[in-house]
Amino acid sequence: MGKNIGKKIRQIREMKEISREELAERTNLNTEQIERIEDKEVVPSLGPLIKIARTLGVRLGTFLDDQQNLGPVIKRANKKEEGESFSNKNSEARAHLDFFPMASDKTGRHMEPLLVDIEPSNRTDYMLSSHEGEEFIYVLEGTIEINYGKDTYRLEKGDSIYYDSIVLHNVHAGDDQTAKILAVIYAPF
Repeated sequence: MGKNIGKKIRQIREMKEISREELAERTNLNTEQIERIEDKEVVPSLGPLIKIARTLGVRLGTFLDDQQNLGPVIKRANKKEEGESFSNKNSEARAHLDFFPMASDKTGRHMEPLLVDIEPSNRTDYMLSSHEGEEFIYVLEGTIEINYGKDTYRLEKGDSIYYDSIVLHNVHAGDDQTAKILAVIYAPF
């Protein structure tokens, strides 16, 4: 993992003099999960990462930041930027999502724009998650389905959705083809 999310979590946790056990308790994760994240054995999915950021009192992007750029950040379509991917492909989540941050060079941001590649899955029992904040999703390629509370929404290329992420939700491919979305996440802290 190029940006060492686990290493940053450990550094911030130790700087704030919070034990692994205390972080686990305050995030409703177990100590073994925190240990595996910090030791770079697993990369947390978005929900646990937001809980960790909130508990540590930092923005979600703190774990992805590399530079202290106060001005605008531009990503050029014709220039391949080296991005960081964090994924939640563990067996429990049953999700097939790869997240690529679009503004990790911007310091002090309040939103987290991400390109997300969504792999198709033959599963129908998707694990729903929730976290504080709001999400905006715009479908760039393919078709996606979003389980949101008790409802399911199907979105195609060019469609968008904006929702409160405190409601249990899951985003997955709507067909047997990979989809790509632009997601903008706001998680207050």
